[in-house]
Amino acid sequence: MTFADAVGLALRNLRQAKLRTALTTLGVAIGIASLAGMVSLGVGLQDQFVDRFTRSGMFDSINVLPGNIDPRGFVAGGRGRGRGAQPNAPAAPEATPPKPLDDQALATLAALENVKDVYPMIRVPVEIRFGDHSEFTQVAGVPISARGQGPFATITHGEFFRSDSDAACMISLEMGNRLVNENPSQLVGKELTLGYASSSPVAAPPAMLPGMIGVPTMVQRAETRCRIIGIVERETGPMAVGGSMVTGVMIPLPKAREINEQFAIAQRTLMRGRGMDGKYQTVTVKVTRPQHTQDVEERIRKLGYSAFSLNDALQGARRAFLVLDIILGLTGSIALTVASLGIINTMVMSILERTREIGIMKAIGGSDSDVRRIFLVEASAIGLLGGITGILLGWLVGRIINFGANYYIVQQGGTPGNLFSLPIWLIAGALGFSLVVSLAAGVFPARRAARLDPIHALRHD
Repeated sequence: MTFADAVGLALRNLRQAKLRTALTTLGVAIGIASLAGMVSLGVGLQDQFVDRFTRSGMFDSINVLPGNIDPRGFVAGGRGRGRGAQPNAPAAPEATPPKPLDDQALATLAALENVKDVYPMIRVPVEIRFGDHSEFTQVAGVPISARGQGPFATITHGEFFRSDSDAACMISLEMGNRLVNENPSQLVGKELTLGYASSSPVAAPPAMLPGMIGVPTMVQRAETRCRIIGIVERETGPMAVGGSMVTGVMIPLPKAREINEQFAIAQRTLMRGRGMDGKYQTVTVKVTRPQHTQDVEERIRKLGYSAFSLNDALQGARRAFLVLDIILGLTGSIALTVASLGIINTMVMSILERTREIGIMKAIGGSDSDVRRIFLVEASAIGLLGGITGILLGWLVGRIINFGANYYIVQQGGTPGNLFSLPIWLIAGALGFSLVVSLAAGVFPARRAARLDPIHALRHD
């Protein structure tokens, strides 16, 4: 008997018991729908949280601080004995000056292997004016390499900077709503005035400035104009990752450096020489792939800087979602296990009804393997049809639940998302699992049918 003959006989037998076959297939479909629905929920949640965080650019970024500075805000080491120290305890080592983050440090970090980009995190306090509106905010420097990444992947209105020398700026959607009462998109193309503290040399007789070395300076207000070319929608809440460069106003990084230098000079003038003096408080290092984050972070620490990233949190979140997927998959498999018992029951009933037919088949030359093949094909057909139906059913139920959940989220002022995700690997895995379970359930009835004695089978009424 050829395989095509076995398939034809198996399909004919299934058609003869349509109701029983339909009910058994429905049981498999419900089991697969439960399994696919549970796992797709876990995959959808993972995509909404972990993968969305990854696309935001936070997990391939390393925040670098001057050396000996703990990310919690403490300086390593100490000076002298603190209160409560033991009398005979050795003196604490002298605190070494933090290794500065300047332009030379940026070049050193950029030369590290697997580093894609290095830029300082610059924020300068400014006063913005637009028409009659005036307020104080912070302007952030954005590198041109941030195009299409993180919060700049989608510009709500307008576009990203065309070049580093572009005399333009972007504003946040919140800022746009404050500048105009409605329709912030009308701000694109308008000019915004930025006012900041600067300094300029003054002419004064040396007698009036005793002990002063160098050219005396005075603090004054400086202004620059920029054209609004884009509006960025900054997310709020737990999804607000990757938004460290998003402030009320954003300008190209070279222009932000220029304003920051003028502000630093003014700050040193007011504080009598104390200030940042061309150093940066924080530097961001972007790696080529998130997998290289840990290695690059360790090499930065060996250079004498403090570094930290969110890569460890990402790995922990992925492990948590993997455990969640396993739990949801096992829960969904319960219904499929119950459906496999239905397949066994259907096959056993088929043997009882077709005992005489099996005896005739074996009497005219049919082998045990031929009989076994027919029943296994029947079981696999039920599993395949039930798997396809179950995937469609799971997808439909997921769409309905996702629509209702998103409607509620939007009503509460949240951002909608895809809570159920059914990727290709999940579809293929569900079909494969359905076939394996169906074949496993059909092994016992197939072996029982193959062991039938043809003489006793022919006498069966």
